[in-house]
Parts: sequence; C-alpha cells; structure tokens
Amino acid sequence: AYNEGPKRKTWSLHDLKTIKPLTSTQALMFREFFDGQHICAHGSAGTGKSYVALYLALNEVLDPESDVDKIIIVRSAVPTRDVGHLPGTLEEKTAIFELPYADMFADFIGRKSTYQDMKDAGLIHFNTTSYIRGVTWDNAVVVVDEGQNMDAHEINTIMSRMGKSSRILFLGDLIQTDLRNRRGDVTGMDKLITVTGTMDQFTNIKFTHADIVRSNFVKSWIIASEGIMV
Repeated sequence: AYNEGPKRKTWSLHDLKTIKPLTSTQALMFREFFDGQHICAHGSAGTGKSYVALYLALNEVLDPESDVDKIIIVRSAVPTRDVGHLPGTLEEKTAIFELPYADMFADFIGRKSTYQDMKDAGLIHFNTTSYIRGVTWDNAVVVVDEGQNMDAHEINTIMSRMGKSSRILFLGDLIQTDLRNRRGDVTGMDKLITVTGTMDQFTNIKFTHADIVRSNFVKSWIIASEGIMV
C-alpha cells in the first residue's frame, strides 16, 4: 500500500477558498465528482481542468467525513525524456513540473507555501509514471495531469494502482500531445476515453473552446491556431 506514515490534517474546509464553476462544463465536473464518479476530463487547453480537479480533490481530502487522506498527482516523464540529463536529485529534476500546482494550492488556501507544506504533511504526493509500479493507492484522490503524454502502458499502470476508497480524475488534451513526433510513441488517451465511456463508474467530460477561461487572448489563439498546428 502507498503509505508514508500518518497524515496530519492541519487544514480544514474553513481554510479553503470557495471556488465556483465558471462554465457549464466545469459545473458538470463539480456535480459528477460530488456524486462519487471517477472523471475523465479532456479537451481544450485553458479550460481549468487541472485547477478544478485539484480543488475538488482538496475538498475531498479536507472533508472530515471522508476516508480520503491524500492527493496523488501523476504526470508522465515521457515528454521530458531529457530529465535524466538535468542536474540534481530526482526530486530536484521533477520539481519543475510541480510549479503550476504550487501556484494553484497557494490560490486555494492563500499561502504560497501551502503545496510544500501539504507535501511535508503527507497530504500531497507527486509522482511520475516511471516510479509507480508495485504501489497501491488507497484512500486517495488520484489526479492524472497531461494524460495525452502517456502511452497505453503508462495509463494501464496508473489504472491498476487504484485501491480501496480511491477515485481518479484523468485530465488531458489530445491536441497538445508531445508524443506525436516521437518515434514509436503513441498516446493512449484516445483509447482511455473510449474505455471509460463504457464504464458506469466514469463520467467523460469534454471541454471545448467555449470553456476556455484562462484569458481572451488564449481563447483567440487556440481557436485560430488549432486548425493549422494539428
């Protein structure tokens, strides 16, 4: 089992900023998660998929009536195979990928150190798919980010880690896959979307251009460029 000592819940729901969905698709993601569903959220960049997923995960962790005691964030090392050439320890090499999450958790709680504080307390664990074999995730909300950069083997490995009282939010955007130009690498997310679409435990949620909330510039850029850059 994936355990590293007792979790210290020094935060409560009262510490958590109240965030409401900005689009009908985000609202659907809220509803389905609170109804107990596993989520596969896919589609356009800038739609808040990661932000909403981690906010919902933190709601679950801080709920005193929930058995969930940790958030597992998983990303692939596939699009950054040169990570092995970066100096430092494994933690130092992967820290660059955690920067967006540090910003999000700072916004959720209001303290810049929240992400690291929660990691130190055992409430958050960050992993790449290279180092998850053999583990079982019990009592966890698993947030899989940038899922389009995972091949079918990596996705299967993630799904087979799920243990008791755990749920998964799988996020990605097939347009943004970094595997397209890598010899022999093929994203497995399209197959995942098909498979989860047949499972009653999963709700597939498609985000479109209409859901882009990052900025008007990003919305205009994505709409203008996707047809050219795909």
